[in-house]
Amino acid sequence: MPRQKKTFSRLCSPDSSPAGQDVFNLPDLCAICAQWIHFRAVAAMRSMSNFFRHLSPALPRAQFGETIRASGGAAAGLGLCTLLVFAWPLIADIPMGLLAPLGASAVLVFAVPNSPLAQPWSAVGGNVISAVAAVAVLQTVPSPWGPALAVAAAIFAMMLARALHPPGGAIALLAALDPEPVLKAGYVFALAPVGVLTAALVLAAVLYNWITGRTYPFRQPGQPAVQSQEIRLGLSNEELEDLLQRFHQTSNIGVADLGRLLAAAEEEAAQHRFESVTCGSIMTQDLLTVAPDVPIDRIAQVFRSQSIKSLPVVDAKGAFAGIILQSDLINALIRDGSSRFRPARRAALTAKDVMQPPSGAVPQDLPVGTLLNRLAAQGVQSVPVTSEGRLVGILTRTDIIGLLLQGAQNRLAA
Repeated sequence: MPRQKKTFSRLCSPDSSPAGQDVFNLPDLCAICAQWIHFRAVAAMRSMSNFFRHLSPALPRAQFGETIRASGGAAAGLGLCTLLVFAWPLIADIPMGLLAPLGASAVLVFAVPNSPLAQPWSAVGGNVISAVAAVAVLQTVPSPWGPALAVAAAIFAMMLARALHPPGGAIALLAALDPEPVLKAGYVFALAPVGVLTAALVLAAVLYNWITGRTYPFRQPGQPAVQSQEIRLGLSNEELEDLLQRFHQTSNIGVADLGRLLAAAEEEAAQHRFESVTCGSIMTQDLLTVAPDVPIDRIAQVFRSQSIKSLPVVDAKGAFAGIILQSDLINALIRDGSSRFRPARRAALTAKDVMQPPSGAVPQDLPVGTLLNRLAAQGVQSVPVTSEGRLVGILTRTDIIGLLLQGAQNRLAA
């Protein structure tokens, strides 16, 4: 810009001419104007390109099988509602009939069953609450303002009840656009047909999603789905909920599903971090083992002489039977919290009496990253590695630390 100012000054200043007369260099001025116009045109084109890119589809391309599943579920759910209408044309002298907003509810409960907006409480509660709000508005507000205030009241009531359901706004608007039958039915309109048909649609969605392999209703934070992840998440349900509220996503995804996504992301990151290293590639293979009938005194001698923290137990066929930790040995020798050893009891104990069951064993082709939570957060010191039921190695924290150090040395060398 300073260079352009200097050019304009040179072009327009009378002192720039030899005789002090005005000299207007038209070609240079036209070139500068052309450059400025070109610059502004390019900026405008980029801005328009970004604008139209934001208008493009935001959803990823749907899988063909999922489109068939969702559309088939909508047909089944609304078909059930149609059967109810034909079977019971009147309920408490209230005529039954399909409602257009049920089509929007079908989109949610069958196409996006994991959305908080599609859950049973949101669907049934949202539609019923909206119908109640619409009736209340129609009974108190003059006609011209009824539709707008009915929808506003429905949204207000749904959000207070934590039952936000977009078709509920359509229920309120539909009632306000044709108020005569709604006012005649009164608040019963919220139960029939709104409540009955919405409940039937939700029941159909529960059954259909279960048959087709989808989880509906979705997982609630109190269930152990988030906490059972092998990969360490490190966030409580309250912290996950705070994240959703901070980014205004509470209406789009549930706490449990967010935890599952984050855990899966951490698992992928762990795979990248360890470059798909498996347990079998870094496990300790030269093992000390004992048979199930070995006396506990012999086991204590092995722990003292070898300075180990765990001792696998294998049977005569080499099958993994269990594992003994130092804490297991101490707990077996100390009874009722007493610090005194009991020789009579100690002589009768064997490895099978103090060992832990082989439930914690993992296959040798399991990626190392999936064990981070068990070794770091759950306090596990060693993990048995098996192949077809036979013990082939032990994976310890020391093996993980060695892998980390090897990766750090490789990065320094590079």
